[in-house]
Amino acid sequence: MELVYGVCLKYLEDPEAARDAVMQVFEVLGDKLKKHQVDNFKGWLYTLAKNHCLMQLRSRKHTRTVDISPELMQSGEEWHLNGELEKEASFQKLERCLQTLSAEQKQVVERFYLHQQCYNDIVSATGLDWKKVRSLIQNGRRNLKICMEKV
Repeated sequence: MELVYGVCLKYLEDPEAARDAVMQVFEVLGDKLKKHQVDNFKGWLYTLAKNHCLMQLRSRKHTRTVDISPELMQSGEEWHLNGELEKEASFQKLERCLQTLSAEQKQVVERFYLHQQCYNDIVSATGLDWKKVRSLIQNGRRNLKICMEKV
């Protein structure tokens, strides 16, 4: 193991990358031994580790890395405003469209969607019939949809 680590450290020049390479070499070692006739194990293992490191170095040449200054990076605390502005515009449209509903529809729709009350709670709070509440909610939702599509 020390031999393989020394070879990897020599070629990769990074202790952490060398440790990773040693692990990768030993992962493929069993499969390679089944395929090859090995007379001198130490020399063969040295060559296997060297070739593995050279392949890693070769693949790094094709990978471009660019340093980006921290000022250009967006932190996790900042928000993209793209979706937020659209949501705000939709909320404003919804508020305008709520004003176009009749007083009963507006009251029932607000209680159901904004205050998350069930039909029975709305019936007891308003004194309206259960079927009337259901009808007001369905018609109010339809009227809001039509209004939102127009605006």
